[in-house]
Amino acid sequence: MIDSSTGEHEVLTPSSFSLVLASGSSARQGLLRGAGVTFTVRTQAIDESLYKEEGSRAGESAACIALRLAAAKAEAVSLEPEQNDAFVIGADQMLSCEGDWFDKPVSRQSARAQLSRLRGRTHFLHSAVVLCRRGEVVWSHVEEPELEMRDFSDVFLDAYLDTEGESCFSSVGAYRLEGPGIQLFSRIEGEYSAILGLPLLPLFSALRGFGVLAN
Repeated sequence: MIDSSTGEHEVLTPSSFSLVLASGSSARQGLLRGAGVTFTVRTQAIDESLYKEEGSRAGESAACIALRLAAAKAEAVSLEPEQNDAFVIGADQMLSCEGDWFDKPVSRQSARAQLSRLRGRTHFLHSAVVLCRRGEVVWSHVEEPELEMRDFSDVFLDAYLDTEGESCFSSVGAYRLEGPGIQLFSRIEGEYSAILGLPLLPLFSALRGFGVLAN
């Protein structure tokens, strides 16, 4: 467990509530921390491929599967005895382009293949976030930013992969908008935090409604 409490944000996050992020993503942790939210990190492994395979067979949308994955992650942590009455944030993100789904690349070759497929095209990120308490989902939300990659050259693509190295393996689509990945795009429509995988504005609205964040 990672404790991201610093004591300096007690006015923003009332101490009577415990907030847990069920994600090891450094981008999601950074978004919450930068917004002045007090939280801890706790993760539980789930078989994401099983959810995706079942969803694909059932004809579910990418947004629906992202929601189910986010809920599964949050529920697993929320059921831990030590979480008690904590509000647990679960999040997941899917990428779709012209009917195809993309996972995080596992090698330079797969990263190059993904970016070659996405360049010059428009794709969607399906960013899901849920709140769980006592093993039950009490709130959920999905945002779907739209992004268009420019038709960059093979030379630029290889230079980008050289620059990013293994960092591009950590993100679906093989890019990080908070890094050199921003140079891959010609157009982006959507809220920045949703693109990074955690839609903050609707999440904070829900947390204020539950009394977890100051109103």
